[in-house]
Amino acid sequence: MKRILLGGSALLALYLLLSIVAGALAAEAALRPGRRVLSPTSSELAQQLADRHHASLQAVSISAADGQVLRGWSIQPQRGNGDAVILLHGHTDNRAGMLGKADLLLHYGYAVLLPDARAHGQSGGEFATYGVLESGDLRRWYDWLQGTQHPHCIDGLGESMGAALLLESLRTTPEFCAVVAESPFASFREASYDRVGQELGVGGQLGRTLLRPVVDVGFLYARWKHGVDFEAASPEQAVAESTVPVLLIHGTADNNLPIRHSWKIVAHAAGRHPAVVFWEVSGARHCGAQGADPAAYEQRVVSWFVSNR
Repeated sequence: MKRILLGGSALLALYLLLSIVAGALAAEAALRPGRRVLSPTSSELAQQLADRHHASLQAVSISAADGQVLRGWSIQPQRGNGDAVILLHGHTDNRAGMLGKADLLLHYGYAVLLPDARAHGQSGGEFATYGVLESGDLRRWYDWLQGTQHPHCIDGLGESMGAALLLESLRTTPEFCAVVAESPFASFREASYDRVGQELGVGGQLGRTLLRPVVDVGFLYARWKHGVDFEAASPEQAVAESTVPVLLIHGTADNNLPIRHSWKIVAHAAGRHPAVVFWEVSGARHCGAQGADPAAYEQRVVSWFVSNR
């Protein structure tokens, strides 16, 4: 019996030690995502897009509250409809990843703003904080757009991490006319459970049970070492507290951020948020709604913005 107890104690100690090491490494990896550099080809594609829609392309920048310089593109049609949309890219991507969405919206006369998130593309920032700081960044982009172009309405459209950042920004920027969020996470904690499970090939369920100490340690480490409170990154809470009309889009075959994230957002907002509409796209993978059903995607997104002017 003593030998069994000693063996169990040793295994428990090893498990805790591995959880501490893995949690710290996971936190550092999350805070410092791989940066996809904006290529000359991407800039050429953006210019071609602007030319095709008889629009002007401008490289723009603002200063964040912490002094970091954030960069992006502004594309403004010569004969627009008077509205503008801020387009937010996903994790480890950059503004060029949203050129396809810009193409769709420019066709309907929208001006578009495509910023690089902090710690992504050409924007400054040592850490990505998944909404903790980015909510304030979006407030500043919104103010820049309002102050320079004076659109009648400013809407938002984001994918994956960008969708989550957009939803979290509803706390700091309640003036959005309407937003579209595809494949967001419900909270960074829930996303972390999925990520830890995916990295080890065991799925999100074990991520929130057996591997939960890894996530707990990672959150504690990020707050202690870098002052970043990942618990504050909660799109589901932000949506529940907002009155901005939200169109959620999520594919049923999303194995990156499973559809349960959007289910949680909808459930948390039930009875409190009067304008959350959820489009479940059958068979679509992560951020794959437009590819799965292009006509329906175009109709739903554009009509959502039009109906909430």
